[in-house]
Amino acid sequence: MSTLLIVVALIAVFVIIAAVFLYAGPGRGTGRSGLKRRFGPEYDRVAARHGGDTKAAERELGERLQRHGGLRPNPLSAERREQYVARWAGLQEGFVDSPGQAVVEADRLLARLAEDRGYPAGSRLDDQFDALSVHHARQVEGYRRVHQHATALSTSPGTPEDRGAPGGTGVSTEELREVMVGARELFEELITTRPEWGGGRPGRGDAGRNRNFSLRPKGSGA
Repeated sequence: MSTLLIVVALIAVFVIIAAVFLYAGPGRGTGRSGLKRRFGPEYDRVAARHGGDTKAAERELGERLQRHGGLRPNPLSAERREQYVARWAGLQEGFVDSPGQAVVEADRLLARLAEDRGYPAGSRLDDQFDALSVHHARQVEGYRRVHQHATALSTSPGTPEDRGAPGGTGVSTEELREVMVGARELFEELITTRPEWGGGRPGRGDAGRNRNFSLRPKGSGA
């Protein structure tokens, strides 16, 4: 093979590799199958909100990837992590007597934890949800649900305890318990995700440390 042909072949290979990288690089959509695989239930939720228009849903999800795909979680110190875990355990224990108050406080705690990890501030809730959906697509809906219930509980007449009581807002204690369980899934992801990862998969070191954290105290049911 002549030197010229070798050079041409190398250039062609380089161009192909560069094209693949630009197409699948950080912050870029990867087509319908790639978006469905990455966003899972979030893809279906966004498509349903767009009346089944998958192109509109993919456009929105692709924009989220561009805005938030490069985000990497801030580290939590061991002390700060233990403080969050202790607060969540306290919410679960308090759920037995005050389920409504526990839901309201869980919503606030998740917003603060997400902000501490480097996600948009809780005051920019839509942005926070969007960023979390990019990195925790299978858990973010639990946060949405707890926020919806917390908002309803906070704006209804009476105290959160009254509103969280059976019949207080037309929501049963069992439904509030399910809301807390869903919210806990995102809490656990945010507590265990290491800074160099955006996918919510704890490493061996994190998994070992977090076996000592009691996130599910007996008797809470949440």
